[in-house]
Amino acid sequence: MDDRYEFDDPWATGVYETGRTRPPKRHTGCVAGLLVVVILLTGVVSLLGFLNVQLAAGLSSDQPEDGDIALEISETAPEETGGDQQPIPTEETLPGGTEPRVELETSPQSVPNVPQEGGMSLQDIYEKNIPSVVSVICTLSGGSSTGTGVVMSGDGYIITNAHVVEGAVSIHVLLTDGGYHEAALVGADSVSDLAVLRIEAAELIPAEFGDSTALKVGDSVAAIGDPLGVELRGTMTNGIVSAINRDVATGGRTLTLIQTNAALNSGNSGGPLINCYGQVVGINTMKIGVFTDSSGVEGIGFAIPSTTVQDIVNQLITQGYVSGRPSLGLTGQTVSTFDQYYFRLPAGLYIDAVEADSPAEALGIEAGDVLVRVGDTRISGADDLEAALYSYEVGDTVTIVIVRNGQYYQADVELTEAKG
Repeated sequence: MDDRYEFDDPWATGVYETGRTRPPKRHTGCVAGLLVVVILLTGVVSLLGFLNVQLAAGLSSDQPEDGDIALEISETAPEETGGDQQPIPTEETLPGGTEPRVELETSPQSVPNVPQEGGMSLQDIYEKNIPSVVSVICTLSGGSSTGTGVVMSGDGYIITNAHVVEGAVSIHVLLTDGGYHEAALVGADSVSDLAVLRIEAAELIPAEFGDSTALKVGDSVAAIGDPLGVELRGTMTNGIVSAINRDVATGGRTLTLIQTNAALNSGNSGGPLINCYGQVVGINTMKIGVFTDSSGVEGIGFAIPSTTVQDIVNQLITQGYVSGRPSLGLTGQTVSTFDQYYFRLPAGLYIDAVEADSPAEALGIEAGDVLVRVGDTRISGADDLEAALYSYEVGDTVTIVIVRNGQYYQADVELTEAKG
């Protein structure tokens, strides 16, 4: 071993257990240099300040004395210069002193806003219809949703959209007066997007329905509902009829609707579109564009005409379904992405029930099968099935493809009438 490292003092090597232990080097030279730099900078700043003071003094000596006018104003008449010259404001001409101020004048009282000759004011339209507008609150298997409804009879029948109550485990209705009632689903038609609810209540105030065929483009209309939820319930917006008999494609089907620029938002669905006479001429159902839409679409909303509402709702109340709607005689739910990977199922409609005495039952279709094709339409969910059936009539025969235990089967089935 090198004798240079044979020391009894453990500090002698300069290293001991947790790290270096030599005394730190002195930095006297660095500190002195830093002080010199600071002194030099201070001197420069002082010199600049002195020069600035001298410059300011020189400039002030060139300014006009009290009473002199630094700005020359032409005394030529406006007619000679060809322009209208205004005098420079002085303390006497400026209201409230040398600085301009906002002054408020007395405003007239609010006056009735009558949108069309012979019509009602917007205030009266709201007062007439607000007792007939309700909040629809749905509990879903994975959360909740809200919408709007319209009272159609004093004994508790309420109209709303089918998509508002779709998949609801329970439905409740909140009245304008604060009454809270559980609602039963009388019937729903996803094709027209209309549904009828019933609550156990009496002496409700029904809305007055008008004839939507009398509407013209430019007619004034108003909407009442719960935009963005119950917190903003009873909100009224107004606009005009932007178009009538507008064909709108949605979910593989085409609806003939009223187009309006009255503001409609999520939560307005199922609420009334009201004409200038206080009559409900449509049930609001959808809008194009949302506030996050990059296209920036605004003022394009749609309502189901009251003539369509009359036909569909009356059938839902009397028989619980709408005549003429084709059906395969089975019901199901969309195969989720998780189920596709975990259970090795194809994308399609997982059949959970087959109607008794239906052609589907006669073919041997069972719960647990997956429907993947109807005619030429690839089925990946319930919306695709609805769109596929929309092009057929009751009694038509259509070729379907199902998957059972990994095997594909093809069969022809006759479409029956949906019973709700």
